[in-house]
Amino acid sequence: MDHLLKDSTKIELYAWLDDDAELPGWDILVGNPFGRSLPEDQFTTVQNYFAEYHLEYFRQRLYRQFPSRLHALLLFATRIDAETFRQKHPTRVFGKALVRARSKGAYVCSFHDSSWLDYLRLPHSLSLAALDEIANHYWRGALVEEVGLTFLNERWREPPVIEALFQGTLETVTRRAESGWLPGFS
Repeated sequence: MDHLLKDSTKIELYAWLDDDAELPGWDILVGNPFGRSLPEDQFTTVQNYFAEYHLEYFRQRLYRQFPSRLHALLLFATRIDAETFRQKHPTRVFGKALVRARSKGAYVCSFHDSSWLDYLRLPHSLSLAALDEIANHYWRGALVEEVGLTFLNERWREPPVIEALFQGTLETVTRRAESGWLPGFS
């Protein structure tokens, strides 16, 4: 599978981090952008939990060679992916700085379109078969735009945002001056 790397060749990845964060990346249980609900948004918390639970359940059944979303660091494959994420979810990166990190030593890393999670978080009911189909697309590395999804009887299109599920050691390369603050508020 070309979107799964088990290597020690250096790769660079990106993350939106608080100024005081020491380790680049979002742990799904601690500091990822969807780990905490926004104020007064408990419905989103339930949707996020259910989406993560189903992806992990499917991974354990058919894609065990991939890093678990529950135990890997979530980063972005490129700066463009990180910036596209900011455009799609400005409240999730508000006040955070874009950090570039480099792998150090052996690692396992897989790349997936995080737009699948955006689709799972929409306010709709999906059958278990549909959830399995989406989880399969996610884990095999398909892009949302390659699959004909619909929402409310309309074609649902989202630009891909490639996330990296990383297990290994990272070192910070640079802390960019660019931030998640809205223009004029930094």
